[in-house]
Amino acid sequence: MEQQPMTPVATPTPPLMAWREFADWIRMEQSIVRGWIEKGLLPTERIGKHRLVNVSLLSKQLLERDSL
Repeated sequence: MEQQPMTPVATPTPPLMAWREFADWIRMEQSIVRGWIEKGLLPTERIGKHRLVNVSLLSKQLLERDSL
């Protein structure tokens, strides 16, 4: 039986993501991501006692940049 090559499937990203989950998602150490947040390098939202990375705004900002 001939197998078809697997095509990657893009999974939708949530607009907000817990910062620890975000760190795991981008495969960075949590301490580094926490530092980025403290320095204001990542857009975040605070909901109650939870700090969430605004993934939608970050994506928009990155797409609007001329170069990374």
